[in-house]
Amino acid sequence: MRLKVIGCEVLARPIYLCAARSPHIVDVTFLRRGLHETPPDLRASLQEEIDQVGPEYDAAILLYGLCGGATVGLRAGRVPLVVPRAHDCITVFLGSRERYRDEFTSHPGTYWYALDYLEREDTTSSATGMLGIGAGTDADLQVAYEQYVELYGKDNADYLMETLGAWKDHYDRAAFVDMGVGDAGPVEGRAKAEAASRGWLFERIAGDLGLVRRAVEGDWDADYLVLQPGLRLAQTYDEDVIAAE
Repeated sequence: MRLKVIGCEVLARPIYLCAARSPHIVDVTFLRRGLHETPPDLRASLQEEIDQVGPEYDAAILLYGLCGGATVGLRAGRVPLVVPRAHDCITVFLGSRERYRDEFTSHPGTYWYALDYLEREDTTSSATGMLGIGAGTDADLQVAYEQYVELYGKDNADYLMETLGAWKDHYDRAAFVDMGVGDAGPVEGRAKAEAASRGWLFERIAGDLGLVRRAVEGDWDADYLVLQPGLRLAQTYDEDVIAAE
């Protein structure tokens, strides 16, 4: 097969590594991290890239999560569009929806860090001045709310958001996800120093290349949605995360 990967640059090293090991021909395009700050702009840029994928490819692979709703409404172009069932890039870093759910349930106040994410920062969030994944944008708060809805139901989610004021203000753990690709030492040190300055617990967590690897190897099991040409991506608010419409 010949595959076209459209990915976020915060996954650059994992994608390059897995693409190099894939038995298929894999061409890769990255979009810059800063587009997340304005989900409509990210959606428009992604759709433009999807529409440019020609019939010489067997499929396009979108290595993004919902990302604050930025991918909702994307339409598959001339070839099938393969998308991991992920809320955001943290799911991809951790390797599965199940592991993501377990981490979110046991440590809801976690601020996440990863090598490529911190190295490729466009700006520091003006809302928090912090450097980790999900730094204080309205889109990130919406993602947190949607996760609460999925886990606890809408009424409880509304109560939690109202009680907490803002989920982003109640972090108590910094987690650095080590994907085992590249020299993570200096960036991990930045995350550890930020955690210490804020009085947070710091943990180093092993990442998992599984979702990226299987995507570029064509092993599209239940962890992926395969959108046929012309269908659109919709959010489901359940364990499937996304569906075709």
